[in-house]
Amino acid sequence: MVCIMSGARSKLALFLCGCYVVALGAHTGEESMAEHHEAEYYVAAVYEHPSILSPNPLALISRQEALELMNQNLDIYEQQVMTAAQKGVQIIVFPEDGIHGFNFTRTSIYPFLDFMPSPQVVGWNPCLEPRRFNDTEVLQRLSCMAIKGDMFLVANLGTKQPCHSSDPGCPNDGRYQFNTNVVFSNKGTLVDRYRKHNLYFEAAFDVPLNVDHITFDTPFAGRFGIFTCFDILFFDPAVRLLRDYKVKHVVYPTAWMNQLPLLAAIEIQKAFAVAFGINVLAANVHHPVLGMTGSGIHTPLESFWYHDMENPESHLIIAQVAKNPVGLIGAENATGETDPSHSKFLKILSGDPYCEKDAQEVHCDEATKWNMNAPPTFHSEMMYDNFTLVPVWGKEGYLHVCSNGLCCYLLYERPTLSEELYALGVFDGLHTVHGTYYIQVCALVRCGGLGFGTCGQEITEATGNIRVSPVGQLQYFLYLSFVSDLGDDPRSP
Repeated sequence: MVCIMSGARSKLALFLCGCYVVALGAHTGEESMAEHHEAEYYVAAVYEHPSILSPNPLALISRQEALELMNQNLDIYEQQVMTAAQKGVQIIVFPEDGIHGFNFTRTSIYPFLDFMPSPQVVGWNPCLEPRRFNDTEVLQRLSCMAIKGDMFLVANLGTKQPCHSSDPGCPNDGRYQFNTNVVFSNKGTLVDRYRKHNLYFEAAFDVPLNVDHITFDTPFAGRFGIFTCFDILFFDPAVRLLRDYKVKHVVYPTAWMNQLPLLAAIEIQKAFAVAFGINVLAANVHHPVLGMTGSGIHTPLESFWYHDMENPESHLIIAQVAKNPVGLIGAENATGETDPSHSKFLKILSGDPYCEKDAQEVHCDEATKWNMNAPPTFHSEMMYDNFTLVPVWGKEGYLHVCSNGLCCYLLYERPTLSEELYALGVFDGLHTVHGTYYIQVCALVRCGGLGFGTCGQEITEATGNIRVSPVGQLQYFLYLSFVSDLGDDPRSP
């Protein structure tokens, strides 16, 4: 299935960051660029890359052999930069692990690592000063690409940093090894680097002693933030970066394996953009056999995205992006007016007397009060966790479901009923599979069948159309604020 999407009609998605929150996807559209307006927009590109991988990542090879493999991927990167340059792109993002690959040991990855000086300490243009540091061939090529394409360039590579035994965190082999994003200006200068903090089964790399909160400024769109893949699910650095550094744009290299129903790449990326009212430029690797696909340029109101689990082809996404994203935060639309469905939701939550007659809001003494009879509560396993759920029945309604200290609320309307079961679920507790994390989750899902026990199964399609306004009162924040359509078929040409 190929999905190349844009616009503001919506497919269900969600967001996790010590919590999950429901958000939006988008419908299909063209990716060709019109002339961008200098004062209001910039042109961005993200590249989903079917990286050339080492046939045996556990083998010990030479630096020269490692460079030969990495240069094959870098040759492809350079082609994409030149294509993007012809479309006026001002910033391009490449995926995590796209140059060197994955599944290395700490020892076997060593020939693939570049030396990385601290950009805060050393001003350096690798393309113009190639002999300043040893083992920087990958950085040199990326720097030269940025110059050649006249654009900011974001890429991911493995880096090394020597350390001394007096350093209490120094590994026994005398070096740190980091999963690193780098940012180059259009002049080829190394602007900054971000070292991934939340590693996901990456034995080849070290966790930095301190969390990097990295931002960089551009002449075309102001301040950007940066983090990598699994980081998006954690308060630090992702949420703290946005909260404390006033970031409106995020560049996001990732090597994401999709896991339904809650951890699909597009839904996470889009949800993050919607929840925080920012632009997200997300580049994923493309290996469908490993479940790895899903890249996009996401704004709070629309998305341009690519998802293909059947074909091996790469994809370059180019889009015009607002410098000052207009979000759904605060439940306001682009005109600054509060959506009427959300106003209805807030009245229910606040306990104000609310009634309706013939679809019109009236005083409660003039109509039957809103039906808030609770549907049955049930339990089902989803993503290895025991969720508490309530079914989404009927054409409209208000639901809430609670677990421990977390309550999730949903106001919904269904223009037409489908032969599908949907459920609103909540989980507040310790997740213990593939790591141990405390999470809070609000999720609206389609169930695998009509039985309650099928809720939480991996479902790839939905035909029902549901207009929703969700709220989750989570530990760190309260997300309210958006109305979406659930169920648009994403396979349109």
